[in-house]
Amino acid sequence: MKTILDEIVDQKRIEILEKQKINSIEDFKNSENFNLPVISSKASILDESKSGIIAEFKCKSPSKGFINKDANVKDVVAGYEKYGASVVSVLTDEHFFGGSFEDLNQAKATLSIPVLRKDFIVDEYQVYETKAIGADLMLLIAECLTKDEVYNLAKTAKEIGLEVLLELHSEDQLEKVNEFIDLIGINNRDLKTFHVDIEKSKQILKQLPKDLIKVAESGISDPKTVKELRKAGFQSFLIGENFMKNENPTEAFKKFVKESK
Repeated sequence: MKTILDEIVDQKRIEILEKQKINSIEDFKNSENFNLPVISSKASILDESKSGIIAEFKCKSPSKGFINKDANVKDVVAGYEKYGASVVSVLTDEHFFGGSFEDLNQAKATLSIPVLRKDFIVDEYQVYETKAIGADLMLLIAECLTKDEVYNLAKTAKEIGLEVLLELHSEDQLEKVNEFIDLIGINNRDLKTFHVDIEKSKQILKQLPKDLIKVAESGISDPKTVKELRKAGFQSFLIGENFMKNENPTEAFKKFVKESK
């Protein structure tokens, strides 16, 4: 039986074929953003004056529908930066998450901290596209990629200057980690059951390469959880829904950062 992840990947492949009719990789290489220097997410996360949080702009999810339909990208991300976000993550998947390239463009124009493109990257075409739309950091999801695909996509990303966050869901995906990965994310949520298990993340954490930045992802809604995960060895925390479900995501973020110190 197909999972939501399978459906998303199928949709991505359809979208890529359509997009290739409009823009080529060569077009991306000639775009305004392509040769701009990338702002390092690694450096920003290790900057102790910041919170370590990758704060996400996300209006919708496949499981919950609209989370915050009226949020203004520029206002929200400016607030995230003001109150200590290390990186801002922007959903660019339109079909399932209501995101867009325009959201990322607006965030990039507003921020002086790095921007993560949060999407489902399954093809080299999207790697060049990620650089062309102005992102500094690219997400790869181990669950929907083979070991070779992770290697090739991450290698291409590094060749064009992007940093790479690889998201793992289980111990058997550790073999997909390679020398082109900068940050390792462990998703606390099982994509099949949607159950959140922080203890499982702590177990996987112990087996990760020491030199990579460790990011805890999904299901973090309590500042105490950040303290607990930081103590376990995580340096960064990707959080979106917890802030976006509030009428004022900036205020929710400000309060969360204060309580998680």
